[in-house]
Amino acid sequence: MDCLFCKIVAGDIPANKIYEDELAVAFMDINPQAPFHALIIPRQHLATLNDISVEDREVVGHLHWVAAKLAADHGFADDGYRTVFNCNRHGGQTVYHIHLHLLGGKPLGWPPYQDTLKVAIDD
Repeated sequence: MDCLFCKIVAGDIPANKIYEDELAVAFMDINPQAPFHALIIPRQHLATLNDISVEDREVVGHLHWVAAKLAADHGFADDGYRTVFNCNRHGGQTVYHIHLHLLGGKPLGWPPYQDTLKVAIDD
C-alpha cells in the first residue's frame, strides 16, 4: 500500500509521535495551523469517513477519546480546542487515511477561515 499514514504507523516514515496504543497513533502536524496541531489516526487503513462501517465505530470514537486525552495532557482542554475530520477533495482531505485534526493553544475563530477572510476584506 502506498499510504503515507500507513507508512508512519509501520515506522517506515518518521513522525513526531506523541501517542500510540493498539488502535491509534498521534503525531504533530508538519504544517501546524495552531500552536498545538496533532493528527490522530487509526492504525487500520480507512480511506475516508465514507468508508467507515458500523464495525469501525469503536476506533472512530477512540480517536476522539485520544484527542480529549491529549488536550488534557497538554494543558488546553479547559480553555478549549477544535477537532476536525476532512472528507474527500471538497472537504479538504489530502491524505486518504482518515485523520482527526486536534488544534489548540489559542482562541480559534469561527468560521475557521475568518482570519484569511479578514485580511482579504482589509486589503
